[in-house]
Amino acid sequence: MPETSLDTVEAGAREDAQFSVIWLHGLGADGHDFEPIVPELRLPAELKVRFIFPHAPVRPVTLNGGMAMRAWYDIIALGAGAVQDEQGLADATERVGELIRHEEQRGVPPGRQVLAGFSQGGAVALHAGLRHPQRLAGIMGLSTYLPLADRVAGERHAANAGTPVLLAHGQMDPVLDIGLGRSARETLSALGHRVEWHEYPMVHQVCLEEIQTVSRWLQQVLVD
Repeated sequence: MPETSLDTVEAGAREDAQFSVIWLHGLGADGHDFEPIVPELRLPAELKVRFIFPHAPVRPVTLNGGMAMRAWYDIIALGAGAVQDEQGLADATERVGELIRHEEQRGVPPGRQVLAGFSQGGAVALHAGLRHPQRLAGIMGLSTYLPLADRVAGERHAANAGTPVLLAHGQMDPVLDIGLGRSARETLSALGHRVEWHEYPMVHQVCLEEIQTVSRWLQQVLVD
């Protein structure tokens, strides 16, 4: 069976998985970052979900003074009008496509896969998921933003026009202001996407209430 170009961490169901969640970590973290969340989700055992946590490549990040770290793409700056790493986003999208195809080869079709991510990983999940040519079960972005938002209308694929999207953000996030998350919600909702939005009194993190929301949403979209 062909392997992907990324090393991954796996949790949950293994060879008998019926569903997959591909979960992308944030800037400077790695695939182990969200591994501990799996038991906290308390998903029914009969759902048989395999979680895939890939490690992003190590690359210099302009925003952090050129320091090399795990990153899905370069970040030049944050905020409205900031230059974005288009090639890096394209490369990350291709790597996500490899992961989706690999899960399909293992017996889990795209329609039973969720693409998820936190922070920079969430940005990639939104960017790649909306453009993927096969329908996914769901797309989830936590504490994140919508890259190249002005291009989504022209570049999104019809296959995922009706795919459920979960967005959640901390109201006191000092890293990615909640306005970025709200803007992503407004852009996608205006394009007709099925967006579920939640905000919590927290910073750039996850909280128990959010984990419970993710669990409920996953159970909903995986059996829909």
